[in-house]
Amino acid sequence: MSYLLRSSATSARFALPIAKRVCFSTATRRFQQQQQQTDSQSKVTHFGFRDVPEEQKESLVRQVFANVAGNYDVMNDAMSLGIHRIWKDQFIRSMAPGPGTKLLDVAGGTGDIALRFLDYCRNIHQDSTASVTMVDINPHMLEEGKKRFTKTPYADTNQANFIVQNAEKLEEIPDESMDVYTIAFGIRNCTHVDRVVKEAYRVLKPGGRFMCLEFSRVDNPVISKFYDVYSFDVIPVLGQVIAQDRDSYQYLVESIRKFPPQEQFAQMIRDAGFSTIGKGYEDLTFGVAAIHSGFKI
Repeated sequence: MSYLLRSSATSARFALPIAKRVCFSTATRRFQQQQQQTDSQSKVTHFGFRDVPEEQKESLVRQVFANVAGNYDVMNDAMSLGIHRIWKDQFIRSMAPGPGTKLLDVAGGTGDIALRFLDYCRNIHQDSTASVTMVDINPHMLEEGKKRFTKTPYADTNQANFIVQNAEKLEEIPDESMDVYTIAFGIRNCTHVDRVVKEAYRVLKPGGRFMCLEFSRVDNPVISKFYDVYSFDVIPVLGQVIAQDRDSYQYLVESIRKFPPQEQFAQMIRDAGFSTIGKGYEDLTFGVAAIHSGFKI
């Protein structure tokens, strides 16, 4: 009988620390899970000058471009006084695509870059084998591009196709399948810019080229002051008058100021694996916009 009592007492002494450890371990796991959930919920990004949860930005941006799609080209001319056309022409000249080039144009919108690319190949090389795949997360913008293409020599050909897809995850684009990747005035609207550039690296063939045309940072203080006044005091008013949508154009102006400056974005491109020539970018109109370029070596 005394043996049984001693045995029970011994078991109880061992069981108590084990039970404490189990309880502590369970509580720790519960705390870690709650912490991870809190961290996930607390991840924020910018939507213009507002901080918003990361998971909301995509839908907010989608709504902006759904609102502006019908007046997008007209507003581009009004906001830039037509200078955006010169920038895009320089963008294609810098690309200098050859016959048979396969272009992936992300955030392709209404087709400005895609059409200039095909026109260049046709006019310079008399080539009809070059092709472009236009990708946009917003179906309203892509529909505007489709409508525009119906009035071009490329309608009903296999030179252009359209895909609704997120630039951060190009699920329908195979690895190493494209010669050139372009994104013009779109990357600043993406939630994770670094993921977009890494995805570009994945889909490009060895020797392929990444090119980005985006609003940038003006260093000249006098021009910068004038640019700020025009951006914040004039462009939203133009949005209200022409598109009856001040808020969307207020966001677009703010999003430009939140995008990394030229040197920082050029380093992001190198961090994704691309090789750059020189500083990796070319300023346009005092740095109001810039062409960034990297090669997959």
